[in-house]
Amino acid sequence: MTRQDAGSSVEIYTDGACRGNPGPGGWAALLIAGGVRKELSGAEAATTNNRMELMAAIEGLGALKRPCAVRLYTDSKYVLQGFTEWLPNWKGRRWRTAAGEPVKNQDLWERLDAAAAGHDIDWHWVRGHSGHEGNEHVDRLANVAIDRFLAAMKLTQTGS
Repeated sequence: MTRQDAGSSVEIYTDGACRGNPGPGGWAALLIAGGVRKELSGAEAATTNNRMELMAAIEGLGALKRPCAVRLYTDSKYVLQGFTEWLPNWKGRRWRTAAGEPVKNQDLWERLDAAAAGHDIDWHWVRGHSGHEGNEHVDRLANVAIDRFLAAMKLTQTGS
């Protein structure tokens, strides 16, 4: 599919955060299309930063309702290189690394591969915590998701 074939154009900013690695983590995605903004976020109790970075991209792409030309911005070289460079080889080696080890986070890589299908994605790496407006926004959203999750867990534990 060429960029002109895609139904519409959207920018997606993604980020994951973790308090400890592993530890409680959060993810966030910001979608911008035609002046409309949509924010998505979530959290998990025991996870890793890489898993949260992947979840942000999965959920951002998964929110698209039709094929789109996507400019996806991430501060995760793991996600960027994993999708653009490593994924085809992993699939060709039945989810094994070049060293023959099982690919970490295979479940999420498979979900990202499915979420990306049908879209024309232009991947962009941005340096985290460098003042990039979209990246800073999703970083805040991911951390707020962790805060809300931890607060809800505390309420559950205290019975309030």
